[in-house]
Amino acid sequence: MSTPPPTDGMAPLVRLTRLRERYGALPRAKRELAIFGIALLFGLIAMPFLIWFAGNRVLGPYIHGQSPRAGPFALAGDFLLGLLHGSAVFWIVALGPAVLLLLVRLFIALLRALPTARDT
Repeated sequence: MSTPPPTDGMAPLVRLTRLRERYGALPRAKRELAIFGIALLFGLIAMPFLIWFAGNRVLGPYIHGQSPRAGPFALAGDFLLGLLHGSAVFWIVALGPAVLLLLVRLFIALLRALPTARDT
């Protein structure tokens, strides 16, 4: 039987509550920058691997130069090289999570701004 990992004496829910309190104490601008930064990092780091995983399952192996079965790191390298060269397609993929987050927030703000049946 395995033992659970140590939690420094705090239950996970208590740690999550304390983290939420610390996050809520930050000024709004810092919170927004943190959220945008996390979305940007996700777009820069995780998206190439997600694209490789989906493409490998649906389209087959990623071919890189002479290597008929290049792995996800070859695609990540090509992705970063495309970003450095300023390719718009690569930047759209990298900024995609942040833009999607902004669109979802805009949609929620518009829904909240709509008058409800009670208000009329």
